[in-house]
Amino acid sequence: MAELANGTSEVQPMAVNDEQGDVSPALDFVPPPKPQFGALSAHEMNGGKFEFRKVFVPTHRFTPLKEHWMEIYTPVFEQMKIDIRMNLKARKVELKTRRDTPDTGSIQKCADFVHAFILGFDIQDAIALLRLDDLYVESFEIKDVKTLKGEHLSRAIGRLSGKGGKTKFAIENSTRTRIVIADTRIHILGSFANIRVSRDALCSLILGSPAGKVYSKLRAVSSRLAEKF
Repeated sequence: MAELANGTSEVQPMAVNDEQGDVSPALDFVPPPKPQFGALSAHEMNGGKFEFRKVFVPTHRFTPLKEHWMEIYTPVFEQMKIDIRMNLKARKVELKTRRDTPDTGSIQKCADFVHAFILGFDIQDAIALLRLDDLYVESFEIKDVKTLKGEHLSRAIGRLSGKGGKTKFAIENSTRTRIVIADTRIHILGSFANIRVSRDALCSLILGSPAGKVYSKLRAVSSRLAEKF
């Protein structure tokens, strides 16, 4: 130990005698390797708890749900790894995560998928909610736009649909959305930007704009969307 100017002592590294008796300086300290941990599963990230979702089924959608049950059950159970069952007493479709569920957001996607089918969308359209992340369902009523009653309400619904659904199909194709008109309620499935364009066109029809004027406006908006994306 060597004395320093301030009176403290400096610790010198210890010498090590090898087998031949030679004195060699102390070896450098080698830190232990960093531990390697495997990735956590979705079940472990959730604290080992199971998540549940319930989707109410109205009476008039019982028959379509029964007819297309296997088309709903197969992607939810086999691809998304979510348990699903129909509770006849509570009239609800019940969903629950499993230990091998790959993603924490899978159960919400499955709930949105079932809810979209209950609202009236086709299986081929609703299943896009399972495959894409930026799709949403927005609903509103005609009376939210304008208070209409009697024949005025009937004519507004006729303008939204068009002859043989012509107007509705034109809006769907130009905005890349899907629309369901259920009595006075309107449901739109698509991305956020496309839903906004489709909703504006439907609101214009509800307020009384002729279909031709809405078509010309849709062409301009859809061309801008195509350039943007």
